[in-house]
Amino acid sequence: MHRHGEGIYSYSLIDRLEAVPAAAGAWQWEAQGWIGGDLDRLWWRTRGHAAAGRLEQGELALFAGRAVRPWWDVVAGVRQQRGDGPRRDWLGLGVQGLAPYKFELAATAYLGRAGRHQLRLDGEYDTLLSNRLILQWRAEALVQARADPAWRLGAGLATLEAGLRLRYEIDRQFAPYLGWEWERGYGTTARLRRAAGWPVREGRWVAGVRLWF
Repeated sequence: MHRHGEGIYSYSLIDRLEAVPAAAGAWQWEAQGWIGGDLDRLWWRTRGHAAAGRLEQGELALFAGRAVRPWWDVVAGVRQQRGDGPRRDWLGLGVQGLAPYKFELAATAYLGRAGRHQLRLDGEYDTLLSNRLILQWRAEALVQARADPAWRLGAGLATLEAGLRLRYEIDRQFAPYLGWEWERGYGTTARLRRAAGWPVREGRWVAGVRLWF
């Protein structure tokens, strides 16, 4: 009978810590990590962006996770969002893991108040150009069950993001990178963004560092 280790371990990854050169004082981040054993872990996730010393959007999520098969976990927990709009709180349930051909995938459903439910789908893939030079492909879709004008989000497919980041691993735990990121709002989200003076679609260069420990 297969037995799992009983030790407690931890892992933290700052996947994106980057500046947006075209917008003075603008930067954004995304990080996650866990602490626990082989089967049961406490996961955390955080992401957001700021400009001119002001938080525009930031969120923190805490999940209890259970490994259900090699490389795959089911997670459940809570998430909070703050920034330009009113505070939002959700209950979350999702699955995350490593698909065949080493695609990193995550799908998380968030249950919010007043029908403001969300579904977030994330995917990443690394192309090794050399032992140290790596091209990361990334895409994300956000689906909104009900419009949330305070956060400029409409019902249905709200936003789609895609990006490329070319990093150089000085060592395995520290890698500076340059990249290009594209984002677009759809449907009611696009109309809400226009009304607020926000761009409906936007592309931007980014420069940052990736860390893990």
